Amino acid sequence: MISKGCEQCAKGGKMVLFVYGYCDQRDCFYCPLGENRKNVTDVYANERLVESDEDVLIEANRMDALGTSITGGEPQEALDRTCHYLELLKDEFGEDHHTHLYTGITGGRENMRRLSEAGLDEIRFHPPYEQWGDLHGTEWEEILHIAREEGLTPAFEIPGIRAETEFLDFLDEGAAEFCNVNEFEMSDGNYRRMQEQGFELKEDHMSAVDGSREDILEVMGDHEKVYFCTSVFKDAAQHRRRLKRMARNVRREFDDITDDGTLVYGKTYTDPDRLEALGVPEEFYTVKTDHVEVAWWLLEEMIEEGDLEDGEIVEQYPTYDGQVVERTPLA
Repeated sequence: MISKGCEQCAKGGKMVLFVYGYCDQRDCFYCPLGENRKNVTDVYANERLVESDEDVLIEANRMDALGTSITGGEPQEALDRTCHYLELLKDEFGEDHHTHLYTGITGGRENMRRLSEAGLDEIRFHPPYEQWGDLHGTEWEEILHIAREEGLTPAFEIPGIRAETEFLDFLDEGAAEFCNVNEFEMSDGNYRRMQEQGFELKEDHMSAVDGSREDILEVMGDHEKVYFCTSVFKDAAQHRRRLKRMARNVRREFDDITDDGTLVYGKTYTDPDRLEALGVPEEFYTVKTDHVEVAWWLLEEMIEEGDLEDGEIVEQYPTYDGQVVERTPLA
């Protein structure tokens, strides 16, 4: 089973709203947060540092967001802020803008009520790994029922460390609506701690942990309400589709969009007057402070014909930070 939130994510349509970098409950050895996100109070909408409400709305529009996933750190530890952004998004985009939230604490009825009233649709609980298999009769079982009573869709979202049948019991009992299992991954933020725990990367894979998949699929994978999200799918589908949504919105007349969702254009330090003299239409180039960005195929042609001396083809992400993927010199 795939939830509505996951359907939108699979289409690349979920904006990621990082609301708070602190998580005081525990220091999980597998926490993937990097240094720029861990233990900070900054807010990020996708890659954009949020300095105003307008930044959040701009980023959502930039990718034609179908919905938003709210994450941290621990969003419930910044509840006022979390509820504010939920209200902002619902007010701007309407009830169809689907929202889900990841949390590692139960929070209690008052939190569930406030989140629901602010516009949250799904809440995905991640109980402490040390308690897996012992959750019945605890606050974790209780909060599932409370969340549902307050109008939320309660679910589990867990890292694929190992198979755990207790989560299947909660599904069969009707307490949780679904259980997402994310393929266990190493990141820059957790690599050293993961190695200390004896985990290693899968051969020929950039992030997936060796042995993190087979047992889980065998034990949990056949349940209709369990969805196993692979590392490859997150990278090849979700991330790439989100980039393509952005690229279609931000591309200039002369930018090419690749199959990976990146933008490709030419860059030269030629005097802009030279391009005008060569008859390059103004919609095919943009003058920057110290360089000119131009259709890559025009730049390549002008250099081949000796009209310009040099330049480069640039490939970059369509994200707010505009990270460059590759530069190819032309001469």
